[in-house]
Amino acid sequence: MPSYATEGSVGMDVCATSHHTLQPGHRHCFSTGLSLRLEPGWEAQVRSRSGLALKHGIYVLNSPGTIDWDYKGEIGVILHNADTTTPYHVKKGERIAQLVFNRTPQVTLVAETEAERDPVPKKKRKGGFGSTGL
Repeated sequence: MPSYATEGSVGMDVCATSHHTLQPGHRHCFSTGLSLRLEPGWEAQVRSRSGLALKHGIYVLNSPGTIDWDYKGEIGVILHNADTTTPYHVKKGERIAQLVFNRTPQVTLVAETEAERDPVPKKKRKGGFGSTGL
């Protein structure tokens, strides 16, 4: 069962259910043997474990992976080996990812014309990606 490693942990550690060697540059979907029954308005996110990422270059490829409240199947974890030379041997029972739970409100989007949503003409606007600095 997933569990929190410490009293202050936000993510619950998730383990692999079998052994697998993750070759350099490769990815693999690991079975966890878990399925969730979430309440409407909740999601679970699958996130990387920082120690695996830093020490071995192993991370959750689609991080964060989203598990919608209405998904009822088994949770898989897609790991990628970013190391270009060293395989990584995942052992059965090894902690490979974290689950974090969040409330997720549903929203309604309304179409507007460009003039309605942006009273400042684009030619007068400044900014964009990276415009506020690092």
